[in-house]
Amino acid sequence: DTIGVFQIESRAQMAMLPRLRPRRFYDLVIEVAIVRPGPIQGGMVHPYLRRRTGKEVVTSPHPCLDSILERTLGVPLFQEQVMQIAMTGAGYTAGEADQLRRDMAAWKRHGRLERHRARLLQGFGERGISATFAEQIYQQVQGFGEYGFPESHAASFALLVYVSSWQKVFHPAAFTCALLNAQPMGFYSASSLVRDVQAHGVTVRPVCVLASDWDNLLEYDDGASGARALPAAGQRGDRGEPDEQPAIRLGMRQVKGMPEAAAQAIVTARRQAPFRSLADLVQRTGLKKNEVAALAEAGALAALVPERREALWRARAPRAPGLFEGLPMEGDRDVGLPALGAVEQLILDYGRTGMSLEDHPMNHIRPRITAPRAGRAGRERIHTARDLLHTKDGKNVVVAGLVIGRQRPATASGVTFITLEDETGVINLVVHKRIFTEQYLVARHAKIILVRGRVEREGEVIHVLVRKMERLDLPGEDPLPARSRDFHDRHATPRPRPRPRHATTPRMRHVASCCAPAPEPEPGRARCAVPRGRPASRSGGSTRGDPGRRGAGTKRRPRSATRPARAARPRGRGR
Repeated sequence: DTIGVFQIESRAQMAMLPRLRPRRFYDLVIEVAIVRPGPIQGGMVHPYLRRRTGKEVVTSPHPCLDSILERTLGVPLFQEQVMQIAMTGAGYTAGEADQLRRDMAAWKRHGRLERHRARLLQGFGERGISATFAEQIYQQVQGFGEYGFPESHAASFALLVYVSSWQKVFHPAAFTCALLNAQPMGFYSASSLVRDVQAHGVTVRPVCVLASDWDNLLEYDDGASGARALPAAGQRGDRGEPDEQPAIRLGMRQVKGMPEAAAQAIVTARRQAPFRSLADLVQRTGLKKNEVAALAEAGALAALVPERREALWRARAPRAPGLFEGLPMEGDRDVGLPALGAVEQLILDYGRTGMSLEDHPMNHIRPRITAPRAGRAGRERIHTARDLLHTKDGKNVVVAGLVIGRQRPATASGVTFITLEDETGVINLVVHKRIFTEQYLVARHAKIILVRGRVEREGEVIHVLVRKMERLDLPGEDPLPARSRDFHDRHATPRPRPRPRHATTPRMRHVASCCAPAPEPEPGRARCAVPRGRPASRSGGSTRGDPGRRGAGTKRRPRSATRPARAARPRGRGR
């Protein structure tokens, strides 16, 4: 339960917390530092967890290292420990240890870290330290070159983790409101943050031109809004019960296409007098037609025009120019338009605010995917996130949901972690490199997916190991305008590059020559390089045309041997 908490909201940190189970502040320091490339590449994570849970005896590689590794159960996790080990175990001086730190930070740029390997192995061997431990230390040093924490850095971050966690437990409304006002940041979108705080019992109210400011605000039962001094933990409930929490009023910053200046104009005019109608709002604020339409699509005009389609009609109505500018051409009356359907309203919500407070895409997709299919007897059970909490390890399941995030850490060997959201909670997927490559379009671009896989359960940590994925869409023709938060290395799993099968035109022959691997030259013969834009055709002529097209008997003027060839420029739009 760490969505939005600084440093421990990633998938890897969420999976580590139930295993590590921090009980004191220094445990948070280790929690922050252990899920990093340094300890992972050095193979230090699992030994530390086994020793912490009592499954492995705490030992030290050598008695001279006991004082250095005592606080981390005999496993080096921090940069300072690596430097101290180099000084005590390998005979480094303080200056040489500092140079090791510098080379760790920049070894990929100049490769100077390699010169320390022999020195470390020799120094450890002279003092009776095993070569296995020496190799692990060197691998960890390389990992610190990717990203590793010094202990002081981890301690300062752990303090922020504790403060953020305390706020999330005792003041979830204020904590989430502040996160929403600081977006974009973190691993999760505003929609995920809102759903999480709703699951904790906090009421979230929609954008409204009669109540919303530019920023998100807290609203209390007495009608007041804005900042207020929070009571001390001893003067309220032990765990911060939901009925004691204020509500969150979404601000107009959540509406896509709504500038801050227009929102401030609404707030300023509203302080002078409440708005009586939509025409009064437009006349007193001077909003542009597209700004009024954005508010109408977001449902922010519901207090003035209850039906959203009617609000859209009035927002897009023509305005009289010249002498009658500012006066409505039509009265504030309904024209009898039909109300929006549930799917249409959902699409507008996600398109303008990126979220829906009362609906979810899976509410409209689940009845369709659970219906009996041709060739199958009965209905197929689609497990929800709540169902997975009671599912046994190793069971084959089918799940579906909205993709809210993709993560592919550099240390995951090409494994991609996808997070789904359905109407009951969050589902964590594990997609291996082969599956991701074979089903690239669905895994990389689909917004709603159906997954078949196997449950992997380790205590409270539940994942679904993906075997097959299918794309799902909302009923109707309009796609859901939702966006996921993706954090991955785009070079880790390259997309297969298509190659044309039949090259029958000059353009296709050019594409084929670019995609196909260059043939090896025959012995004694130099390779002929064809200038870009002028690949040689199979007939031996130029791809710009054949002699028939240039005219019979037409010859090119020979180029001087001293004059360099000019690079040909591709013709045509889009080449």
